Amino acid sequence: MKNEMRLLFDAHSSNEAFARTAVAAFVMQLDPTLEEISDIKTALSEAVTNAIVHGYEEAEGVVEVHCRVEGRSITVSVTDTGKGIADIQKAMEPLYTGKPEAERSGMGFTVMEAFMDSVSVQSILNEGTTVTMEKQLRAHDARGTLFSAAETNHSEA
Repeated sequence: MKNEMRLLFDAHSSNEAFARTAVAAFVMQLDPTLEEISDIKTALSEAVTNAIVHGYEEAEGVVEVHCRVEGRSITVSVTDTGKGIADIQKAMEPLYTGKPEAERSGMGFTVMEAFMDSVSVQSILNEGTTVTMEKQLRAHDARGTLFSAAETNHSEA
């Protein structure tokens, strides 16, 4: 099964909760565990907040969230057309923040990496940034017993 959705919204902090709820609702078709849905929502929250706070520096702009499910895998991309990131590697270092005066923790990318299986960042100065995150959801049987996707493929062979 493959399914996709796109969501566009103004770069206002109040829309971060909307994005989390919309993505959570979309992912529910895979019957995720509470932990999995919480992980996705937390990572998404960080990506959307980064787009609003750093990409647009809280100026006018639009954030796009693109979700794709394929099998038990989910891919979520968050794109802004803001200022871009000059040094992606530096920006992804734990505790690094481009806004120390705003008391930012510098843990956004670290949180995304902790909750998702992979995180990649593409950015061009003055054109914007796309953060793409992927997570493989575990399968479970009718009793709720969890097992990995590899066990699912093995049992079907």
